[in-house]
Amino acid sequence: MSTREAATQHGSLGLSADDLAAMYRTMLTARLLDEAALRQNRMGRAPFVIPGAGHEACQVGTSWLMRKGIDVWLPYYRDLAVVLTAGMTPREVFLGIFAKAEDPSSGGRQMPAHWGCKRLGIISGSSPIATQVPHAAGIAYAAKLRGEDTVTTCWFGDGATSEGDWHEGLNFAGVHKLPVVFICENNRYAISVPQSKQMAIKNVAVRAEGYGFPGVVVDGNDVLACYAAMQEAHDRARRGEGPTLIECKTYRLLPHTSDDDDKTYRAAAEVEEARHHDPIMEFAGYLRSQGLLDDEADHALRAAVKAEIDGAIMSAWDAPDPDPATLYDHLFAEDP
Repeated sequence: MSTREAATQHGSLGLSADDLAAMYRTMLTARLLDEAALRQNRMGRAPFVIPGAGHEACQVGTSWLMRKGIDVWLPYYRDLAVVLTAGMTPREVFLGIFAKAEDPSSGGRQMPAHWGCKRLGIISGSSPIATQVPHAAGIAYAAKLRGEDTVTTCWFGDGATSEGDWHEGLNFAGVHKLPVVFICENNRYAISVPQSKQMAIKNVAVRAEGYGFPGVVVDGNDVLACYAAMQEAHDRARRGEGPTLIECKTYRLLPHTSDDDDKTYRAAAEVEEARHHDPIMEFAGYLRSQGLLDDEADHALRAAVKAEIDGAIMSAWDAPDPDPATLYDHLFAEDP
């Protein structure tokens, strides 16, 4: 049975109709928030935006069963739907985009989409690619030494797999059989560099064998297939059997960032073809086939989510800016 066929049996995955509705709402929130953030950028109010459109299924699918308050999250900059699943609100996202003092990721001191939130167990990320991978291995190692029932999950793009940090983190995790799951969101491009120019293999997942643990490939546009793969990997980590590398084959529907011109490195026809496999459309189709969604309910949900996002934008824009007197806080050692 293919992963797609298995994914249609959501009951066998332990997912209820309420779970599916919540997953769809999270995916839709990520998409509409993306679009709103880009509008704020074009209005001159958001200096920099990193869209995640096209990645919603793999992000929600691989993060949905993470246990809040127990597991540890290490997302990368495109992981808007991951942090929404973790519990970050649209207002908190826009506090970061607008560099406000209440921004949970950095207090307005970091680029947007460099996620972090102590309250939610999201470990702060930084701009250098793949640096969160050895961090994930170290956190998982600490959990193992303490005997904690904690699974650490680390997300990254295909470009991260070309970095030394990535290989070091996976090697360490494999040697020590750590309770960590590595998620590669393979959208076929490291900014403008296609996969064929990065690696001489078809699937990133095959590299897991070199580190002594399983690697699996899933349809990154199928949220339930991603959930099924994560369920197995999460259970494996909790049993003490070590890491798993999950490669989610997906596609980035928008430019790399608000400053990127993707027309210079990929054809418009390629992007248009990918839009025919939009993960939100795919999941909506599944929900309709199960009698869980119709046009009226979908339109009402989109209107409610849009209103929530509009309110979040207004609230975040009016929030206080950081006090200039705190400019040097957290940069240098301070007296006790």
